[in-house]
Order: sequence, then structure tokens, then C-alpha cells
Amino acid sequence: MSQDLESVTARLLASGKGILAADETVPTLTRRFDALGIGSTEDSRCAYREMLFATPGADEFISGAILQDETIHQKSSGGTPLAQVLSSQGILPGIKVDSGAKPLAGAPGESVTEGLDGLRDRLASYHGMGARFAKWRAVIRITDTLPSRACVGANAYALARYAALCQEQHLVPIVEPEVLMDGSHSIARCEEVTAAVLHAVFDGLYEQGVLLEAMLLKPNMVIAGKDCPQQASVQEVATATLRCLRRHVPAAVPGIVFLSGGQEHRLATAHLNAINQLPGPKPWKISFSYGRALQDPALAAWQGRERDRRAAQQALYHRARCNGAASLGTYNREMEAQSEGVEAASHQRDWHDD
Repeated sequence: MSQDLESVTARLLASGKGILAADETVPTLTRRFDALGIGSTEDSRCAYREMLFATPGADEFISGAILQDETIHQKSSGGTPLAQVLSSQGILPGIKVDSGAKPLAGAPGESVTEGLDGLRDRLASYHGMGARFAKWRAVIRITDTLPSRACVGANAYALARYAALCQEQHLVPIVEPEVLMDGSHSIARCEEVTAAVLHAVFDGLYEQGVLLEAMLLKPNMVIAGKDCPQQASVQEVATATLRCLRRHVPAAVPGIVFLSGGQEHRLATAHLNAINQLPGPKPWKISFSYGRALQDPALAAWQGRERDRRAAQQALYHRARCNGAASLGTYNREMEAQSEGVEAASHQRDWHDD
């Protein structure tokens, strides 16, 4: 079993590639659709995900895509399950399996992610539908006094139990402890909290017997809160992030795939690139598992219009290409000088509506 899981992990960490997080819940995607005047229905959400997944050439820079429950049950306009749309392009399908963050009893203002009940059977079912990896997100809020030890401990335990169940059911777990950007905290406070969270998570993974070689870590970058008056430079974010990871992530973990966490899409790319350009040891591959930082330009181009499908796919291809370069430390601002439509690539590729 471990060899199979490690093989999947290696595919997800293919050089110059990262993961597309397309696992927004129905309410979350509906809010994004509403902001652009797009009607949110099961059909429109399916059409949007199909547009993303069928992007020509996406497999050059995307190794896997995370779906959610509605999506993995849906079929393309041609009748093909969306998971198969991905796998036919050489992109591994994954699945979000938590049921979301809920208020943590006895801890005002804090949450714990739920979904462990019945998880074993759900994982087996998802594997049968083609999923080869899974994701569980814990949400950690920062204030001057939060997070509490109870919040960190409860979320670390849930992440560890989820990861152990995934490996039992032949799925590679992506472990996502997200320290939120929301708030006015400094980058130093973010590093302090991120360090404590990572320490607790890996203690939990060890206690639950999780094979570190067959998992991926999806952490936040160490970054100042959105409302902090002193925003850190790209280089400061890269330095603090890598320092924190070196101190708290075991070398046995094969890869770190960052979440974007609400960063502007070009800034998320620049941060990833700067981290990979820093000198010194990096025992893990460092790449991306971005949602909005990959999707936002594509969604803005698409806006629910079939006639704009090609432009949206080109926008996704462009962002994936930039982030693929950032995962190698070879991204530069000149890549952004090309239009989001990636006109140069379109002359070499058969862009068409499938």
C-alpha cells in the first residue's frame, strides 16, 4: 500500500506542477458567482468546473485537482464523469472530505473542522469514483490571545485521524492547517502561531501512525494579517515562511503545497517563487495548491458565458504556467507581460471547445 501511495504523491509533486483547488462548497462558489452576476445552479457550477478541468494543456503545470462532493458526482456536457475528464488529461482527481469548520465548544470565536463520522466509508466510495488523494482543512484564527491550546489540539487531532483513515483507504492525505490572514496581526505573530500549529499537527500525525512519506502538507505562508498596517515584503514573507518550515516540518514529508489564502493571484505567485529561490536546504518539494489564485482570472473571463470559455481557459493556463515556474524558482515579472490570454501559447495549441 505504501508504495502505491508514495507513487501518487510523486505524481502530485511532478517537477514544475502544482494542484488546482476547485473544492469550494456550494455556498462559497455561489457567493463568487453572485459577485459577477452569474446564476448559481447545479448545471452552472458543473459547466464552470468542466471548463476548468478541460483546459487544453493544463496538465503541463497541474498534476492534480481537488473536487468536492457535488463535483465528483457530476458529468461533463458529453456525459463523462468530471473525475474522468481530469484523469484523461493526466491530472489526478482528489476530493475534499471534511464537512467544514464549526464553532468549538467552550472556545468563543474559534472553530474545529468536523466530518470524521462515517469518513472511512466515504473515503472508500470516493476511491471507487476515481479519487486518489483527499484534503481536510483546519481553520486557525489569530488575535492577541488566540488560538487557544484547545483549538490547536482539537484541529490537530482531527487532521491526524483524517490522514490515518485516508492512508488506510489508499488515498494520499493533504493535511491543511490554515492560519488565517484575517486580522491585524504582524508577520512575527503569524510565524509564532504557524510554528505552534505545525508542531501540534506533526505530533498528532506521529501519534496516529501516519506515514509521512505518503502525505502532503498544505500550509499557509507566514504573512502579516490583511489589516496589519505594516505589510511585509515578498522577501520577508519568503524568509519567515522557509525558516518556520525548516524548524517544524520533518524532512520525511515529500512535499509542501501552499494554499493562497486570499492573496492576490500575482502576489501568491511571487511569494512562491521567492521561497523557492532562497538558498539553503529544502528537504521537501515546494509547490502550490491554489484555489482563487488560479481561478479568479478564469472566472472573471468566463462569467457564465459559453462564448468566453476559450478566454477563461487561456487565463487559467497562464496562471498555471506562472505558478509552475514559481515552483521551480524561475518565475519573473516578464511572464506577466504576456496577456492573461496567453496569446503566444494559443498559436501553438489547438484551443477549442470540447
